[in-house]
Amino acid sequence: MKYLVEISKKWVDVWDREKVYIADPDPKKPKYFLTAAFMYPNGPAHLGHARTYLIPDVVARFLRASGYNVLFPMGFHYTGTPILATAERIASGDESYVERLAEAFALSKEDIAKLKKPLDVAKYFHELSKDAMRRYGLSIDWRREFTTIDPEFQAFIRWQFKKLLDKGYLIKGSHPVGWCPYHNMPVGMHDTKDDVEPEIDELFLIKFKDVSGGNFFVAATLRPETVLGVTNVWVNPGGKYCITEVYTEAGVEKWVISCEAARKLSFQKEVKVVKEISGSDLVGSKVVNPITGSVVPVLEASFVSLKFGTGVVMSVPAHAPYDYVALREYVTKKLGGLWGDLKPIPLITVEGFSEIPAADVVQKLGISTQGDTELLDKATKEVYKAEHDLGVMRVGLEGLVVFEHLPGVKNFIAAEISGKEVKVAREKIKKLLLDFKLGDVMYEVMNAPVYCRCGTEIVVKIVKDQWFIDYGNPAWKDMVLKALSNMRIIPEEARTQFINTVHWLKAKACTRSRGLGTELPWAKGWVIESLSDSTIYMAFYTVIHKIRKYGLNPEQLSEEFWDYVMLGLGDLTTLSSKLGIKQEILKDIREEFTYWYPLDSRHSGKDLIPNHLTFFVYNHVAIFPEEFWPKQIVANGWVLIKGEKMAKSKGNIYPIHWLVEEFSPDVVRFAIALGAEVEADLNLDIDLMESLATKLKSIYDFISSFDEVYKELNDSIDLPERWLLSRFANHILSASEDLRNVRIRSAGLKIFYSIHQDITEYLEMVGKPSKTLKDVLRMWVIAMSPYTPFLAEELWHKLGNKSLVVKEAWPDVETLRKYVDIEAELSMEYLSRFIDDLRKLSEVVKSKEAVVYVAPENLYRHFVNIADIVTSGGTLRDVVNYIIRNSLVDNKQAYKVGKYLMESVLSLNENILKSFKLLTAFNEHELLMKFREYIERKSGVAIKAIYRSDDEKAPDLGNKKSLAMPFRPSIYFITNQ
Repeated sequence: MKYLVEISKKWVDVWDREKVYIADPDPKKPKYFLTAAFMYPNGPAHLGHARTYLIPDVVARFLRASGYNVLFPMGFHYTGTPILATAERIASGDESYVERLAEAFALSKEDIAKLKKPLDVAKYFHELSKDAMRRYGLSIDWRREFTTIDPEFQAFIRWQFKKLLDKGYLIKGSHPVGWCPYHNMPVGMHDTKDDVEPEIDELFLIKFKDVSGGNFFVAATLRPETVLGVTNVWVNPGGKYCITEVYTEAGVEKWVISCEAARKLSFQKEVKVVKEISGSDLVGSKVVNPITGSVVPVLEASFVSLKFGTGVVMSVPAHAPYDYVALREYVTKKLGGLWGDLKPIPLITVEGFSEIPAADVVQKLGISTQGDTELLDKATKEVYKAEHDLGVMRVGLEGLVVFEHLPGVKNFIAAEISGKEVKVAREKIKKLLLDFKLGDVMYEVMNAPVYCRCGTEIVVKIVKDQWFIDYGNPAWKDMVLKALSNMRIIPEEARTQFINTVHWLKAKACTRSRGLGTELPWAKGWVIESLSDSTIYMAFYTVIHKIRKYGLNPEQLSEEFWDYVMLGLGDLTTLSSKLGIKQEILKDIREEFTYWYPLDSRHSGKDLIPNHLTFFVYNHVAIFPEEFWPKQIVANGWVLIKGEKMAKSKGNIYPIHWLVEEFSPDVVRFAIALGAEVEADLNLDIDLMESLATKLKSIYDFISSFDEVYKELNDSIDLPERWLLSRFANHILSASEDLRNVRIRSAGLKIFYSIHQDITEYLEMVGKPSKTLKDVLRMWVIAMSPYTPFLAEELWHKLGNKSLVVKEAWPDVETLRKYVDIEAELSMEYLSRFIDDLRKLSEVVKSKEAVVYVAPENLYRHFVNIADIVTSGGTLRDVVNYIIRNSLVDNKQAYKVGKYLMESVLSLNENILKSFKLLTAFNEHELLMKFREYIERKSGVAIKAIYRSDDEKAPDLGNKKSLAMPFRPSIYFITNQ
């Protein structure tokens, strides 16, 4: 692979020198503007980036060659805590961390150890990654590069946030956010280890009063409507619990919750721990159901988590598999199998289940103990989903009330709960409990544990006087949904996830108290966080190079400046005078923006759909007029290494700078592009890179030695050449359509495998090629260039060309269509099938000599008619009837021949099938005679004679003459018997 590495180094320097990827407005060409999510330089660009960036690069190269003026820029995301966290770990003197980074990133420990300041980290990995991208062959216009701490960009972000504030999309208030207790700041996906978004949800708290005192056992639940069926309350006997004073709307209450819950609740409410107590000491207590008034026991269960919720669980065994199994164990061990007052209480009817749905699913899955957590989780999801989607509260539930200590509760249940859908009853019960101060809420990280980059576990905090972007705004949501409905989403299946994300998004904290970035102008000390300053930066790419060219300083980039450049607002003369910027400069910058916008395609990983990619749409529709809303989003799958996600701890993060040096950029690009379609996860095995390099080498060896091996080319354009041109044209036309639809793998397979296979077949046919082949090779190399640009450039020059292949035009569509030759393709399809049949039959009869009979030309129209029957939805019966009706063969042979002809039609290339009815004749005899030698060589069978079946002078060996049908020659094998 070293030769490929050397080739790449040579040509990347040439491309840089020739400035081949510079993109300036050109009104003569259609424009195409695409971007990929810029990276955090807290480490080097790696295989994950390599995939996300390759997809738009292949598309960009294809469209550039197809006549588009293509802009593909790149920047670097310095904002937030990832860079800060890396610098702090290194500065702390953590040698093991330095060693892990050095090993994972293929860098020296000495270089890593020097990176003790955030900007040192950012600049080092920025330059390393930029050089890696360059060597990887990304066709980027680097004039437009920027970082998110550049003063020009910060001016742009301040303008963006002023716009959001003016439109009412920035709000100040109290909201639950993911929170790092160590750094005392909100955190999001890009502030956490492994980029995990803390998923925050509301848990409803229900207060069960201890009959012996004023304490409340407070249970957390997602299903408050099931409180009517509580048989007992669970605690973990081995856990630490705290009697905690909680300041509520009802006053100061004493809650019995796990000590861990008390700690987490302290970030959401005012709390004070009064006393610690063990879970075992709580077992045996009696508590009152807040709605039914029934007294239920506190029992022990090992499944109760002290870290999730409150560590107190209300037991509803009829509808909760965990409760059912735990209570079954308790009844069996402690009560001799007699359920008594602990018998499950049915509350919900749902089709397909008995009165006790939890028991049904537990029995179906064969769950025996509380330790079967995987099966219990599965059972829980099944029951909860069925009851939520289809469940109806049973009639007569008011009869469960044994003591009406809530005035009117029986009538309330009869009127508002019984017979109602579960989802309706849930909200009614919540309101009832909240109204009587017997309910409350807390927030939980549902995908816990999630860790800050500093290593601290994330909690949920109710942040007061914090700035939020109000992604829950209903009118804003409607605009986003409208934009999505007009956008192309690749893959289309991801559209549902976007829509669901819009529906559930709520206000999101948009500032942090630490990290790099842009300070919120009206909130000193608060920095706009990384998922909030990365939503419209694509627009900044269009103008930053002009801002630098004209030497504008950040102070000139005021709100009025951006209003004019981005929105066309303001009077040019007044603005020019106020800002001290010439009118023609302002106009030029504005025209640059309006030429490139809207963004034609946004590329990122599918993991960013629930945040960045959706925020990207939100902010565009908030700030820009509809004509500048984005047109397309491409969300690619993950990169897996031998089936596992990449992680530094697994040693399977491969930096691009190492990959391109070890395997060459073309091999890496080839492996990624052809490894999976965009929507699928790409499962790479680094050990298989060698085999991919072998494929590229075979192409390189063939083309680079072409002039030496084939010193004399003839001028023939006979059937083989017509076939080659037609096949090539169809492959390129199909690949072009694939590339327009971002089906990168499908197009690549045609370009690198199908075309190569056809060229090999052509050479076997002719022995000595014509000049047509060299024309095909030139077009083939151009078609390779979006995937393997370095190899293509080298081969282009090996073929004697002086220009750069990366600037060559894609094969012309109209010319390609003229190359499509149905007769030539049908002829070769016929030959291929005949050779295959000949070879197989030869093996069966153990003969290497044959005589062939072909049907007369006048029967060809019958095959066309049969093809029409089949393609119109006709059955085998219809084909057989046609054969009998036209006396094509003896009636006894009609079924066999009909089946063969039907299979022949169905196996034909679709393009041939659509068009071959236009052919008026097909001379099988002439074709077989012409390619007799080729047939013999490919099949290993000597053809002694080829007869027309209507030739009266031809011998009828084995009565085979009458069996010859169009596209189905009859073969007589000569044997020694």
